[in-house]
Amino acid sequence: MRILTEAVFPELPNYYRGKVRENYDLPDGRRIIISTDRLSAFDRILACIPFKGEVLTQTARYWFEQTADICPNHVIAYPDPAIVVGKRLSILPVEIVVRGYLAGTTGTSILTLYKKGERSMYGMTLPDGMRDNEKLPQAIITPTSKEFDGGHDEPLTPADIIEKGLLTPEQWQQLSHYALALFARGQQKAAERGLILVDTKYEFGTDENGTIILADEIHTPDSSRYWIADSYEEAFAAGTRPASFDKDFVRAWVAERCDPYKDAIPEIPQDLVEATSKVYIQAYEAITGRTFEADLSGETPLDRVRSNLFSYLERR
Repeated sequence: MRILTEAVFPELPNYYRGKVRENYDLPDGRRIIISTDRLSAFDRILACIPFKGEVLTQTARYWFEQTADICPNHVIAYPDPAIVVGKRLSILPVEIVVRGYLAGTTGTSILTLYKKGERSMYGMTLPDGMRDNEKLPQAIITPTSKEFDGGHDEPLTPADIIEKGLLTPEQWQQLSHYALALFARGQQKAAERGLILVDTKYEFGTDENGTIILADEIHTPDSSRYWIADSYEEAFAAGTRPASFDKDFVRAWVAERCDPYKDAIPEIPQDLVEATSKVYIQAYEAITGRTFEADLSGETPLDRVRSNLFSYLERR
């Protein structure tokens, strides 16, 4: 099992450990982002999935290239299949989530809130009588606070965002435009591949000139929910969840066995870990139309990452 659990290099400056990624800020304004194989949900690490970091990085690469005409992004180089070197940004304190369906399992998802009886949320009102996984009349933005210290993200309305000074009215307008345009492109390309892009999150930052730039990742199985289009109608009629490629595969297993926000997470069975790895690879291939070729160079994934990264830094 080739797993990249972490990628900590003490010789590099300004280390920050995210839920899934290791980050280093270089003095020249570049940020090194290494995608590990950690699987995060419910604001916790659930397991490590072989090749997941490579899949995420390469899927995001595909989408950054497919959407470069819509919105500027942070990408500078890809020294390794699990590494992106990007422009360092000041990350905006709002996480933009776009949803096309009444779906989700987290505490901030519109389906969770809807099932609790809430109809007014995120500055909008949903009608009574909607069913699980029903398509919304149009894509909506459900922003949440961006907690940088490991705290729980909280739902926000557009009015909250402006009143709290999280974004200026102009920034909110630009982010909304970008997010809906990116989501529309994502749904279009996904449909061409026989998939439904159900919902996704975006993270934006600003550069030294105040320009808003797309950061982090885009339309990956970690940041997005995909359904297999052919499975939707039958599943919706039966009241079941459509076949998917997203991390609900593990998340649902955990949620059935404990309260993932309060209880200890049970150990994920090895066969589920292996099956999830296959799902991520299948997702990459279905989304991009390309064959996934794992990089098996190096004695371990960490050795490979170190070699490729420091070779890149020596050249630059």
